[in-house]
Amino acid sequence: MGLFDRIKRVVGANVNDLISKAEDPEKMLEQAILEMQEDLVQLRQGVAQAIAAQKRTDKQYKDAAAEAEKWERNAKLALQKGEEDLARQALQRKKTVSETATALKTSLDQQTVTVENLKKNLVQLESKISEAKTKKEMLKARITAAKAQEQLGTMVSGMNTSSAMAAFERMEEKVMLQEARAQSVGELVGADLETQFARLESGSDVDDELAALKASMLPPSTPVNQVQLPPQQQQTTNPQPAEPVDKDLEDLKRQLDQL
Repeated sequence: MGLFDRIKRVVGANVNDLISKAEDPEKMLEQAILEMQEDLVQLRQGVAQAIAAQKRTDKQYKDAAAEAEKWERNAKLALQKGEEDLARQALQRKKTVSETATALKTSLDQQTVTVENLKKNLVQLESKISEAKTKKEMLKARITAAKAQEQLGTMVSGMNTSSAMAAFERMEEKVMLQEARAQSVGELVGADLETQFARLESGSDVDDELAALKASMLPPSTPVNQVQLPPQQQQTTNPQPAEPVDKDLEDLKRQLDQL
């Protein structure tokens, strides 16, 4: 391969690439419809011209046929009048006009076929333009949807999804940790209250047991709340009235015994 051929191919490839990148689908569709409509206008003009030519040829053919009939009548009239030479001239003119009429009839038939084909092409082009307009709207809608999808994909790909999800996970861990702390504090408070009440219940049992032990150690005639003194002290010591504090203590003990 020659150097110039390679350069030509490279230049052609680059030009085609630039053209492809510069093509806007929506604009290209509009341009295609515009060109088809221009072709439709030209085709309509051609059909109109062909129909006009057909009508003109048809008139010429009819005029020639009518003139040929006229010269035939003239020839008959000349023969009736005994004018054979005049009749021969009339027939000669009829022949010339008839040849012209025959040529015009051939042209008229050709023009008729041409006009019919042009009309068919006109109908097909109009149908294609109508279909193209419908497809254009559909393609424009698809282009719009594709652009929106592309923009959405670009936005999604540009988002730092991993970082955002990691932030959500960190916040979730913090919330779970805070909940665990609150639960632990609640359990500690509940445990402390239960311990205090258990201590109170345990202390009451011990006091009851202590009071029962004291009662079992005293003589039967001695009251529970009276302390047994030695004999010497009983003879020499006079009983003293109980202090208010001792009385309150005895009342409290009595209430505990009744529990």
